Amino acid sequence: MRHGTNQRGVTLIEMMVVVIVIALIVSVSTPSITAGIDAVRLATATSSVAAFLNSASNRAERRERPVELVISAKALQFVSTDAGSERELTMPEGIAIEPISALQSQDAEGVSRWLFMPGGAVPSVAIQLTNQHGGRRIVRLDPMTGFPRVESVQAK
Repeated sequence: MRHGTNQRGVTLIEMMVVVIVIALIVSVSTPSITAGIDAVRLATATSSVAAFLNSASNRAERRERPVELVISAKALQFVSTDAGSERELTMPEGIAIEPISALQSQDAEGVSRWLFMPGGAVPSVAIQLTNQHGGRRIVRLDPMTGFPRVESVQAK
């Protein structure tokens, strides 16, 4: 009688080859996945900034009170004389803010301030958002209509 040693299974070498192939696939795809996530963060942050600027402009007009917009490297904030009217928008990780309008200067901490006056012209605010992979978008308030406009900036 013959004893069959017919064993089924996977050898250690076969298992190592599979693990190495999976590691290569993951290492090749990781940069594109992170760039895609950063692009989504930038698009979301751009929409949030546009809505925030629109909200500051609308609050000044509807409440008939001045609203101060404060722009720093990581957050936007607006403050009015109304009780409880302070709002803040913090940028997600990896997104930076730069005020780019030539009409407004920054203080020593890099903070820019704008004033929305009721019944007055909307200030010509322009904010550039950047991510870690070089993606840039600009949000501008149109001084004629008061609505934000988003521009995509091509990398050089």
